[in-house]
Formats: sequence, C-alpha cells, structure tokens
Amino acid sequence: MRVAAIDCGTNSIRLLIADITDGNFQELFRDMEIVRLGEGVDQNKAFSPAAIERTLIAVEKFKSEIIRRGVQQIRFCATSATRDATNRDLFIDGVRKILNVEVEVIPGTLEARFSFKGATQSLPASMAPFLVVDIGGGSTEFVLADSAESEDLSAISVDIGCVRMSERHFKNLPPTAAQIAAASADINLAIDKAFKVIDFKRVKSLIAVAGTATTVAAAALNLDKYDRYAIHLAFIESKKTFLVSQKLLQMNKSEISALPYMHPGRVDVISAGALVLSQIIERTKVSGFIAAETDILDGIAWSIAK
Repeated sequence: MRVAAIDCGTNSIRLLIADITDGNFQELFRDMEIVRLGEGVDQNKAFSPAAIERTLIAVEKFKSEIIRRGVQQIRFCATSATRDATNRDLFIDGVRKILNVEVEVIPGTLEARFSFKGATQSLPASMAPFLVVDIGGGSTEFVLADSAESEDLSAISVDIGCVRMSERHFKNLPPTAAQIAAASADINLAIDKAFKVIDFKRVKSLIAVAGTATTVAAAALNLDKYDRYAIHLAFIESKKTFLVSQKLLQMNKSEISALPYMHPGRVDVISAGALVLSQIIERTKVSGFIAAETDILDGIAWSIAK
C-alpha cells in the first residue's frame, strides 16, 4: 500500500510517502516546510490568519506530490498548536478543501506512541527499555516501553516545546541570564510532571527525535552541512549536549543563522529547544542520547498500513 503521512506541528509541517507491504517499509519521499502554525498560540490561544495561510500553501504543495506519486491513503495528524487553538476549525476546513481528508487533532499520548514506533522500529531489542523524547514546537512527549507493541507503555505530553519556550521567555537572542533561569524553571516543572508518570530508572536507551534533537546532534558532530544520514542513530554524549546548549544560548540570530547545518526556520527557536533537551538529559542522568531521523511521521505511516 502506498501511503502518505502528514504531521502538522507548531513549527513545521512534514510529509512522508512510503510503500508498506507485509511489514516492509520503503520510503519514497520526505519533505518539510517550516510554517510556524503555532506562532502566538501560547499567548493568544488562536491561530493567526497569516500562520494558517502559510500552512495551507504547504499543504497545496504536498497535494501535488501526493497526486504525482499515486498515494492510496492519507493520514493527516495535527498536534500541540492545533490542540490549543480555539479557531482550529479554520485550519481544519482549509485542509479538507485541499486534500479531502479530515485532520486528526491527536492527543499527546497518541503523538507519543507514534513517535515511539517511528523512532525504535529499526533498533535491536537489546537496547530496550527505550525512552523516546520528542521535542516539538509546542510540546515535548516522553514515552517509555520495551517495544512499540508493548502493553506496558508509559507516556506523557508536557507543554515545553521550542516555539512555546522561545515566545514565553526569550525576548531577544542571546537571552539574558534571567530569561534562561525562568525558562529552566518552567522546563523543570514540566519534567517533574513527567517523573510522576515515567520510571526514568528503567531507561536503557534515550532516543531523541525531531528537529531540535537532530540539529543539536549536527552541532555536536560538527557537520559542515545538515546530513540526515550522518545524524541518524548517532550517539551524542551528555557533555556534548550541554556544551552545544551553552554555546547556542550565547549566540545572536546572525551567529546561529551562519551555522552550516542550521535550517532557517529553526534559528530563533533552537536555543530554547536545546535548553529543553539539555535539561532532560541532566534530569534523567543518562550518558547521552541517540538522535533519530525517524519519528512521529514514520509512526503515522505505519499506523495507516495496519
């Protein structure tokens, strides 16, 4: 079956087209647009017309690829920003007109399950239990299990995404010491909530997915360009994560923009995202994280073929 999975988050919208047959997964096409759908949602609890317009333009672009490649089934999932926006129907109606599919506004727990499936599908059981951490634009998901099929799965979604933390605390780049302290306090309160649900002592492997984690990995690996194949399944030591976070927190927009692996749409939010990741690493006491380029998007694709 040829499927198209679309993941619409707070910062980006992404498309994956794949053939899935009898448990075999063949990726055919993957694309991403930074649309910042969740811009201002943390404060206003609503999408701006400009943010909706940017996102629907990306959906039109995806439609062309979906038609060209003869996709048989589509699943479109929206996450944190759409959960929070009171005028989400404007966005959902726009997608329906373009793709003739219903947007599923999925809860954080299902988002976590999809991320876990996508991140761990190719990893050996000997590395379990896995803790998958998905740092998005509006929220961060934690999910702990031995496998994607495990009934013993713990998951929680907390509101500490890179866009949300940037808008809430970082009024300028580099942020001030007081802004960093306020963001860190916010992040730690959210991690406290996760500790009540997740048994972090069980964790054998921490897998971090999505753009914040892979960009931090690119920085730690000192890449001269963004290379998803070099990043995928790279192990990044805790010390390197902390150093990358500290470096980014000291940089202004121009300096961050000049980094060769930096996507333009992440320039103003990567400092906050890296701080979230470094705080998680510090609190969980792990030796480092494995960066995964497969994530919620792959999990959504797998769910279509069930």
